[in-house]
Amino acid sequence: MQIGSLIRRAARHYGDAACVTEGATTLSYRDFDAATDRLGNALLAAGLKPGDRVGVLLPNGVDCLLAYYALAKAGLVRLGLNTRETLENHEYKLAETDAHAVIHNGEERFGLDVEIDRFRLSDMVANGDDAACCVDRPLDAPYRIGFTGGTTGRPKGVVLTTRGELSEISAFLTDLIPNIGPDDTFLHAAPIAHASGAFFLPAIERGAHSVIMPAFDAEQFLALAEESRASLTFLVPTMLAMIMEAPGVANANLNLRRIAYGASPISSGLLERAGARFGQIFAQTYGQAESPMVITCLKPEDHGRVGSCGRPFTIAEVAVVDQEDNFLLPNEPGEIVTRGPQTMAGYWNRPDATAKAFRNGWLHTGDVGTMDEDGFFYILDRKDDMLISGGFNVYPREVEEILMACDGVREAAVVGLPDDIWGDRVHAVVTGRSGLGSQEVMAHAKGHLANYKRPKDIEVWPELPKSAANKILRRSVRERILKSEPS
Repeated sequence: MQIGSLIRRAARHYGDAACVTEGATTLSYRDFDAATDRLGNALLAAGLKPGDRVGVLLPNGVDCLLAYYALAKAGLVRLGLNTRETLENHEYKLAETDAHAVIHNGEERFGLDVEIDRFRLSDMVANGDDAACCVDRPLDAPYRIGFTGGTTGRPKGVVLTTRGELSEISAFLTDLIPNIGPDDTFLHAAPIAHASGAFFLPAIERGAHSVIMPAFDAEQFLALAEESRASLTFLVPTMLAMIMEAPGVANANLNLRRIAYGASPISSGLLERAGARFGQIFAQTYGQAESPMVITCLKPEDHGRVGSCGRPFTIAEVAVVDQEDNFLLPNEPGEIVTRGPQTMAGYWNRPDATAKAFRNGWLHTGDVGTMDEDGFFYILDRKDDMLISGGFNVYPREVEEILMACDGVREAAVVGLPDDIWGDRVHAVVTGRSGLGSQEVMAHAKGHLANYKRPKDIEVWPELPKSAANKILRRSVRERILKSEPS
């Protein structure tokens, strides 16, 4: 099965039904199939050849999705770029993958063989050859290249295949959003260039209507969810926190029956408040760039297991191992590993890094966690982020979750600072409601954390630095604190 074939089949099945809407623009299934055919043919006519890498740097919208799936039909390899990143990051990724072309807003020039701005893109969509565009590629050939989050260094290119993409679709439809169908509307509020885009093909396969927000705003989300009668959506925890603080959340007349979430940790307090407002409709997905969105899934009925990221997706095998790759018993902490058709083929042009990630046939996630007796997994932290304070292991994520349970705290970042006595001095930075003070957060910490886990200092910042994937950059937090401390 090719991705283009999936789109063509959906056009046959659902015809003139609404496929995707952005503002006043709606394309039917038949329209979307035809437009991606024309664009795919125009890209090949511009001199691109199957297998060429093509960057896509477009905001949330119909054009972004047309570009993604025209590339799929034309046998071209999509390089996902995020409009939240800097020009330097874009140039690095294009150079790292030896990209041949870029489709973008036209605000910058990248010096590539083919550069397509929004005006040329519109012309190609309108005037490309309307014959079916269907360049087949082997299932295990590169389909798209994602990138690691860059939270610990330069991002690495992650080669993802058609087999992996089809496996992700299957996993979503089996475990995460199993009952999506033609009567549903999926509201894309998060960036399509990141997690929300993963829900478009499952929606296509089942005939659902995708509605796209160009940019997230909590009040606008509530208004659009009400207006569109959206029944499903995906949110990152920060977005959910902002929705819960929006003035209109209590009285909004919503139709939501499934809210998927992921991409970063969520506090039990936020989940409890959101559950009281929306009901038991939350489903968590845990994955990473190397196994996109698909490692474990916490279904709505399992949310009583506080702190769990769920059980493995049906297609994924997941385990916990020690430093010698021995499998550990339940409740013993170690590194979470996974294998299955959803994982990457490898890192782009980095065979040593690929070999290190895939040891003994398992993808090593770099996440420290446990599995309980019932097969539910719990993430403690990133392997590289663990602190040692006074001889004890401290997992920043655990401390962050306690701090986020404090009334008024929205986000938290915990880092270790060098200390002659403690080794790592636990230091926290939080964001939250107006007027939030560090003293009330510290009082909360004293009541809920052991002394060695408790931050020695807590700061309140207006916002925390984040990657384009909306992950808090602890490294940047630590660097900023160290720069501000007297030498």
